[in-house]
Amino acid sequence: MFAITGITGRVGGIVARTLLTAKEPVRAVVRDAGKGAPWLERGCELALAEMNDAAALTAAFEAADGVFVLPPPIFDPEPGFPEARATANAVRSALEATHPSKVVCISTIGAQATRPNLLTQLRLMEQALGGLGIPITFLRPGWFMENAAWDVALARNTGVISSFLQPLDKPFPMVATADVGRTVAELLQETWTGRRTFELEGPRRVSPNDIAAAFSRILGRPVRIEAVPRESWEDLFKSQGMKNPAPRVRMLDGFNEGWIDFEGDSVKGKVELETVLKDIVERVA
Repeated sequence: MFAITGITGRVGGIVARTLLTAKEPVRAVVRDAGKGAPWLERGCELALAEMNDAAALTAAFEAADGVFVLPPPIFDPEPGFPEARATANAVRSALEATHPSKVVCISTIGAQATRPNLLTQLRLMEQALGGLGIPITFLRPGWFMENAAWDVALARNTGVISSFLQPLDKPFPMVATADVGRTVAELLQETWTGRRTFELEGPRRVSPNDIAAAFSRILGRPVRIEAVPRESWEDLFKSQGMKNPAPRVRMLDGFNEGWIDFEGDSVKGKVELETVLKDIVERVA
């Protein structure tokens, strides 16, 4: 039995569907029974748990051979990352109590970086779970290609999109959620000992200019990309409702300055940027 958290999202859903196709039993760990109903129809067991509820997670992980941990994204964390710490502590407690045979946990490119930034939340999870004595794999994917979904409307309507990743001709390590989900499912079906780190990116690195060019081909119209001036970021994020934009700003600085990167040799996925963008454009049409 594989207990899958985050199953209602893109990555978790791909993990679960891949395991079900392989005839593996799946337990869907969800916050809301209504959202879990489609997975019951697919033949999954259902467990209700918030990711910061140690008791509920313990029940959800009970008797599972493997557990997939997908920490919930927090884009505007309180100073000191108390939300991420609470989640990490709850997951650690549940895994200590149930001691599954193996765990795969989504982390991030740059989790080894010591400078505080938005991705520090996943560094905290690695620190909390890394010493449990359970076979655990931390999967560190690059920047998700699907982040470009925010650009579709502007690309289609104005032909101009914006980028916080800079310079515009710099290739960044990006990956499709399809590659992430497939890789998680493959890792869960492996056997290993101890702690290991698996770093994943797409077939080739992608620059902001590459994203604009791909949109141009898909939409059949010219699309160009403009850099958002660094000095405007904090005020811009606050105007969008963020209370604590500093971690997000530092994360973007990390990508642009190069101190958020893979720690070792990454593995290449299969899904190309244009495939992802075509799917996004079709879904938001």
